[in-house]
This record gives sequence, C-alpha cells and structure tokens, in this order.
Amino acid sequence: MKATKLGKYLTLEEFCTCTNTYKKYTANIDPFPKNLETIAAIKDLNQFIIDPVIDYFGRDRFQLTYGFCSPDLKRFLEKKDPVTGIKNGRIDPARDQHVSHERNRQGNYYCKRLGAACDFAIAEFPSDSLVDWILSQKLPFDSLYFYGRDRPIHISYGSQHKRDIWTFTPTGQPTKKGIQNWIELAKYSS
Repeated sequence: MKATKLGKYLTLEEFCTCTNTYKKYTANIDPFPKNLETIAAIKDLNQFIIDPVIDYFGRDRFQLTYGFCSPDLKRFLEKKDPVTGIKNGRIDPARDQHVSHERNRQGNYYCKRLGAACDFAIAEFPSDSLVDWILSQKLPFDSLYFYGRDRPIHISYGSQHKRDIWTFTPTGQPTKKGIQNWIELAKYSS
C-alpha cells in the first residue's frame, strides 16, 4: 500500500509521512488511511492540483509539508510536546479536509466536507505568487488558505469546488481582509 502511486509523482507513503509530528513520533503513529474512499480522494487531489503544480514547477522544488492526517496523527497533533509544552500542531479536522473520508468510532466522517487536502510550498518561490499561479491556471480547488508569503499554502480538492480563499490575522484568526483580488479571481475563473 505504501508504494501506491497517487498521481504522476507522489506515493501514498510520501503523502502520509511528511509531517514533522509524524517524523517525531513515527513508532506511535499509523499514518495510513483505512477507508478506500480516502485513497480515491487523495488521488483526485494529486491529479487535479498537485500534478499540475509539479508539472510546472518541477518535482525538486515541490515541498509537501502536510498531507493526509490519520486518526493516530490527529491525536498527536492535538497533544503538547512533553519537553517544550507546545502543542504539536494546529488542526481543524472538522473543516480542513486533511482527514479526508476517514470515519470515527461511531462511523461518522471526521470531516463532513470530505475531499482531501495538503499543505505545500515551492522552493524559492513566494506563496503569494503561488496563489496567483493557481488562480491563473484555474485549478479546481475547494479551499485555499494563505498563511504568509514565506509559508506553505493549504489547498483542498473536493466535490464542492467552492474556490474559497482565506488568509489569517497575526493571532491566527481566519479573514478575507486584504485578499479581495484573489477572491474575485477565484469567483470569475471557475
């Protein structure tokens, strides 16, 4: 299963083991999906978003920082590091689509929006220019989060194709302030 190709470039293993939290707690985390719908959704994300990005920018410049979030990884991201006392990650599994089509113990989807998501950057290329490029190519994303010029972007692919764009205040609050041009481009280029 680890060697499953998701598109032209990435394997399931690469997509599921790229986070720093996984690398830190590898022995305690099963990073792989259990639901076959999840693998199909991740393949769609690769086909419609990641492959075109890598086709243009090159595999060597593509830096995946967060792909699939398994229930095990989710638990570790929600915990604080025992040494530093700092939370391992900020996640919103009910909305961010990294958990994709996985289900909890009650059989409900962790994220009802379904689809799949990832965070990535392009080496030596500012993320605001990456957003411009994605919009110019009319890639069919669901949600795109811009965290800053020198940080990876979050992008999802799902059946809703909302083409919704958010940025964040210095305190981490989602906002649309300052990105009106992107919002208009997303609306008119779908």
